[in-house]
Amino acid sequence: MSFQARQSLSQQIAEHIARQIIQGDLLAGDRIQELRVASELEVSRGSVREALLILERRHLIDILPRRGAVVKEMSEDHVHSLYEVFQVLMGLVARKAIKSMEESDLDSFIELIHQLQQEAESRNIENFFEVSFRFFEKAYAYAGNPFVEDILMNVQPAIQRAFYMALHLDDNEMKECLSFFKAIVETIFQRDVRSALEIIREFAEHQSSLVQDSIMRARQIEAAWGKGRQSKS
Repeated sequence: MSFQARQSLSQQIAEHIARQIIQGDLLAGDRIQELRVASELEVSRGSVREALLILERRHLIDILPRRGAVVKEMSEDHVHSLYEVFQVLMGLVARKAIKSMEESDLDSFIELIHQLQQEAESRNIENFFEVSFRFFEKAYAYAGNPFVEDILMNVQPAIQRAFYMALHLDDNEMKECLSFFKAIVETIFQRDVRSALEIIREFAEHQSSLVQDSIMRARQIEAAWGKGRQSKS
């Protein structure tokens, strides 16, 4: 694959690797080797190194002494903390949006909801995922605070990783997400801050629990499998 820089080559490389992590092509603990990535993408090792620093800042990898870059583990504590931050920041965005958004501003959000409805009906998880984060990114601007927007954009890839996982864990999750987006737009239209904050809290806790439960079950299965191997040996 040959990359042509749009804004930043290292940013483009980071986005490429981030997609692999978010979609589960790269798993927790997997090493990301600079030389191999540079060879596969036909870019310099320096550009890959810069991309890895971006991914570390976006909470998708850890750069460890003597091991280099590895995909970040998704522990239950990690997921809980992630959604806790998401709840706080999206609550701030909702408060600001309710104060500043005009009714005409809602049109673009309503159009995104129509797209989400279509993707949910056709069971297209990949497209539903993409449209969901177009919705979130459009909402971030209403924070009216560049520091909040910067934090949200840096946390977003880690949220995307958990969100993508949640969509694949439960057949009804697209419906849950669609209900969330519809309810948020409705509360903004009604200028109802309290309801908006409650909806965000419930959604964050729901997805956090869904992903945490999956991680816990996977750990239990792995532990049972390990015990079985030990008993056979």
